[in-house]
Amino acid sequence: MITLVLLHPLQGTPVQTWTFQDESVIRLGRAHDNHVVLLSAVVSRHHVEVKRNGNEWEVINLGTNGTYIDGKRVDKVSVEDGITIRLARSGPKIQINLTVHNLPKAAPPYPSPPAATPDANSSSTSIYPISD
Repeated sequence: MITLVLLHPLQGTPVQTWTFQDESVIRLGRAHDNHVVLLSAVVSRHHVEVKRNGNEWEVINLGTNGTYIDGKRVDKVSVEDGITIRLARSGPKIQINLTVHNLPKAAPPYPSPPAATPDANSSSTSIYPISD
């Protein structure tokens, strides 16, 4: 089993998770034929592959804007449990987990907004900030 976790760009908390049981190749990119679709202008249509190689996994960059680990561009690298890759210099961060115990803890659920009584003569939108 392998799990990919999209991390919040500032807080590093999980935003979305994908778990794969039997796939030997997992593709990430903007195109809808990928296993993981990431709609970001800096992500290529077919940006990266996470590929099983025997008992190991490897990340293979396919994207024009590159794939980065710790700020260094990589073309191909072995996956270590918990590794975080970044698609392009400023793109989404994906954590790759090979074991269940290493999954990041989910952010606490947002509190429900207070019930509002709409005024018939006004229209407004309430924005609830994300807490740190």
